[in-house]
Amino acid sequence: MLAPFFEPILWAVTLAIVFKPVQKKLTAALPNRENLASLATLLIIVFAVIVPALLLSISVGREGIALYQSISSGEIDLSGPLSWAQNTWPSLIDRAESLGVNIEEAKQKLSSSALQGSQWAASHIFTFGQNTVRFAVMFFLMLYLLFFFLRDGKKIIDMIIHILPIGDERERYLLSKFAEVSRATIKGTLVVGAIQGTIGGIIFSILGIESAIFWGVVMTLLSILPAIGSALVWGPAAIYLITNGMFIKGIVLIAVGIFIIGMVDNILRPILVGRDTKMPDYLILLSTLGGISMIGISGFVLGPVIAAFFLTIWTMFANDYNITK
Repeated sequence: MLAPFFEPILWAVTLAIVFKPVQKKLTAALPNRENLASLATLLIIVFAVIVPALLLSISVGREGIALYQSISSGEIDLSGPLSWAQNTWPSLIDRAESLGVNIEEAKQKLSSSALQGSQWAASHIFTFGQNTVRFAVMFFLMLYLLFFFLRDGKKIIDMIIHILPIGDERERYLLSKFAEVSRATIKGTLVVGAIQGTIGGIIFSILGIESAIFWGVVMTLLSILPAIGSALVWGPAAIYLITNGMFIKGIVLIAVGIFIIGMVDNILRPILVGRDTKMPDYLILLSTLGGISMIGISGFVLGPVIAAFFLTIWTMFANDYNITK
């Protein structure tokens, strides 16, 4: 019965956890006015997080459609790197063809794949517009639930602890682990992604690459994948620049990608995610990918939470039965 509303419930719970410190401060400043403190927290979330995200989505949609039109019209030719390789390293191309690689066919497939990919993005943006009513319903349901989770969060937790049969201490520990991992995942993944995407979008704009906002957001989303996520965007872009005669721009993009965008991931992610979740990087990666494959983008929060639950219960089991290493 509740399955169709799983995502708004999940995000309402997650945002309530992340912004609980704000709500506590407002409650202290407004004693005996919990409704007003919760409403104020809700408004902060809406204007500080949700409204900017919606405005950014509109810009991304416009640039995504413009990018599709540029690729479909031939203004952007993504098969250029292969043509450049044909002219620069003919012996290497001859070697590849002797091994059964058809370069002309590869160029056609690359152009076709790029067109299909951009068409997919444009069609999904259009589909999103068609599903505006459903999105609005889910969005306002999330806000409605978020208000009550902010106001009555402690009562709900106490009720869950009272009903569950596995022991109050264990239940409180599991719930604290859920809050800890959710907060760390949101804080780490979104902060790292936002910084990487912002830097990437700025350098794309400086270098004159079309649809810089669109590619910046794509880098933000792909930053969910540690180490390689953002490189899946700036790497091919650098190759495209170099193979189209913009050698200096390509080298600048590679340098920024490795030494600035890459360092953000290597330095901040372990601090913001790994330290708080107390999980190794490989498990965070696997659980994130597994969560996304199961339920979509919301899985980047739920996947690590499930993995943390598993490790916590595993530790409880080991302690209960005196299992040592």
